[in-house]
Amino acid sequence: MYAQGGAKCWKVGMPAKIATLATLATLAALVLAACSSKSGGRPDAGGATGGQAVAACATGGTGSDAAAGATGGSGPNDAAAGPSGCGGAGQTSGAGGGDGSMMVTLLGTGSPIPSADRFGNSTLVEAAGLRLVFDIGRGAPIRLWQKQIPLGSINVHFLTHLHSDHVNGLPDLWLSGWIQTPFGSRKTPFVIYGPAGTEGLMASLWEAFAEDRRIRLADEMNPLAGIEIEAHDVGAGLVYCQNGVSVSTFDVDHGDLVKPARGYKITYGSHALVISGDTRYSANVEEAARDADLLIHEVAMIPAALIDKYPAYQAILAHHISPEDAGKLFAAAKPKLAVYSHIVLSGLPSEGIPFPTPADVLAATRTTYAGPVIVGSDLMAFRIAADGVSMVGGAGGNGAGGNGAGGNGGGGASGAAGAGGAAGSTVAR
Repeated sequence: MYAQGGAKCWKVGMPAKIATLATLATLAALVLAACSSKSGGRPDAGGATGGQAVAACATGGTGSDAAAGATGGSGPNDAAAGPSGCGGAGQTSGAGGGDGSMMVTLLGTGSPIPSADRFGNSTLVEAAGLRLVFDIGRGAPIRLWQKQIPLGSINVHFLTHLHSDHVNGLPDLWLSGWIQTPFGSRKTPFVIYGPAGTEGLMASLWEAFAEDRRIRLADEMNPLAGIEIEAHDVGAGLVYCQNGVSVSTFDVDHGDLVKPARGYKITYGSHALVISGDTRYSANVEEAARDADLLIHEVAMIPAALIDKYPAYQAILAHHISPEDAGKLFAAAKPKLAVYSHIVLSGLPSEGIPFPTPADVLAATRTTYAGPVIVGSDLMAFRIAADGVSMVGGAGGNGAGGNGAGGNGGGGASGAAGAGGAAGSTVAR
């Protein structure tokens, strides 16, 4: 182990056995000073000899008590710190500009339900020339490439918790992003932040895909740096700062045994976005989202008939928020716009129990909330800027206006417009 600019790194050990001299020469050049996740993997697979740890390069430290961040990061007691300490005024490249605007795309709005319309939960945030992805559910890499965004171009990845539907797209994004074609092209380490267990998860993936790594290093000569992992277990607080973009995390309530589970607040310039993560009604979400520009919140709606027939659904519903309770939270927090994602709509039409619809979700929300709210759909995108929050291209969704800020939406995942007007119109100010 050695220190490099405050980072904790482990060199990848020299391979013990290599099949050919050509492979030895290739790997010897690639593995020098390599940093990756904990645990080395097989020596002949680009891993450390003797199972020694392989690099986390975690600037600012790791662990629940360190709330590690990239340059400018801080600890869990600094959650209130703003973007002023996050490394400058920002860049003008990327979808989010140096004017403080942010672009937010719902890559996946679904749940564990296998659905062709709603992929696993994932959200892309673009600001100050950075691309940040929050949760990496089933199909997230597919949605990125639908937008012609190279998988290897994501600067940082964040996890709310380690349930499988939030990470089952992670190996694909990590590995496919390393392939040196236009859809991949990563040449720098895969940076990821999450609750305790994130480092262990990435260490296990490093081991699990040792053979893929060995083959691609020897056969395709992909850059070793592009498959390296920089993993951070972080506690609540400010965890990342760069180019004026600040990312803080906070505890949420996803059930008594699902801990830690987190939400995220992203700020840039004068604007703020909050992602609830999976949660029941959480006072921490309410506080973080108070007067935010955009609140992305989960929701669940499961018919009583389905619960009666299959009691397992009761436990699922008990871990999520109802539209009525979400409406109460929106009314208390008063975000400029609330958008549902990680939408759990369970049904079983083959047994005469239809799926609840986005219109059903909105109607239930309306019993407790009169402000702007949208039921999101995959690839729906929003721009947060000085003139408000506007929809930008992507798929449509059901929307309901409040105080003149919204209007009649489209038809859910297959809707053409949604959120009170055509794409590009301002949804909330």
